[in-house]
Amino acid sequence: MSEKEKILSIQDLSVRFNLRGRVLHAIRGLSLDVYRGESLAIVGESGCGKSVLNKNLIGLLDNNGFIDGGSIRYYGLKKDTAHPELYGEDDNGVYADLTKFKKERDWLKIRGKEVCMILQDPMTSLNPLKTIGAQIAEAIRLHQGLRGRALKEAVLQIMRDVRIDDPERRYKQYPHEFSGGMRQRVVIAIAIACKPKILICDEPTTALDVTIQAQVLYLIKELKAKYNLTVIFITHDLGVVANIADRVAVMYAGDIVEIGMAEEIYYDPKHPYTWALLSSLPQLGVKGEDLFSIKGTPPNLFTEIHGDAFAARNQQALKIDFVERPPYFEVSPTHKAKTWLLDPRAPKVEPPRIIQKLKSEGGAVNE
Repeated sequence: MSEKEKILSIQDLSVRFNLRGRVLHAIRGLSLDVYRGESLAIVGESGCGKSVLNKNLIGLLDNNGFIDGGSIRYYGLKKDTAHPELYGEDDNGVYADLTKFKKERDWLKIRGKEVCMILQDPMTSLNPLKTIGAQIAEAIRLHQGLRGRALKEAVLQIMRDVRIDDPERRYKQYPHEFSGGMRQRVVIAIAIACKPKILICDEPTTALDVTIQAQVLYLIKELKAKYNLTVIFITHDLGVVANIADRVAVMYAGDIVEIGMAEEIYYDPKHPYTWALLSSLPQLGVKGEDLFSIKGTPPNLFTEIHGDAFAARNQQALKIDFVERPPYFEVSPTHKAKTWLLDPRAPKVEPPRIIQKLKSEGGAVNE
């Protein structure tokens, strides 16, 4: 991936929240590069910081949250000479440091035009008092400047692109007249109408049944190719993104603990937490046996975490896991993981039987 062009580079990001007189450390020194044109899946349990991370990319961090370290470099904006303090330059070119964006006028350069987000529940994203056509048209008018007949034609074309049948009739309908899957298509259409470079999909299939879920995932894959998008897909389910992700980042307790190409994460995982997530997939279960579940609970982010955050839930944990936080160990040029098991001095620990079976057989995740 080093030969590809970076569109986003997050370095040592730290995000905290003030909650009832206490401070919660939601993102703990996280680093992540995103490459132009790729599909990156960020996977982890609820509460691990996936959505918090991505809210920082469009300036939607809650009022009680704040960034207290690190940088978010976005490549692609022209340098604003009126505000040079927001920009810099490195080997990848000119970048805007999004951690320095404080005012709404700054975020308007990014939000929608450069980075757009599809949220989990389409019903709360849509205005129940406006027609579908009017809501899509609003995004096109704002970001493309179209008016009149050209505006309506653009709306109808985007509705066709997201596979909404009979767009002329649907144009005049309201959100309550659409099914859950069709409402999600409308939300995707509004996002695409902004013509963003990065599309963030925050668990867009959570409330949908399996058949509609597959259709929406295929649609996102189609739109990525047609509109030349970079897609960041947030989910708690590794099985959901098996067919659409180029790379997968596994997140736990506010940090990326393993990242690699999809094939590397699914068929040669190295971090015990990735082993546990894969073992929890229903499609890997054995008939007549209980499904695997991860024991224990995530760590308390109100307190300082010593060592590996997953150590207390890890049956293969080493003594050092409770003392010192592991660095990244490189498995391949595209695959790295934060686990002391990869240290040359560590004892040989075999992955669980279900992971060994997955590696030898392959394909089960996609079924």
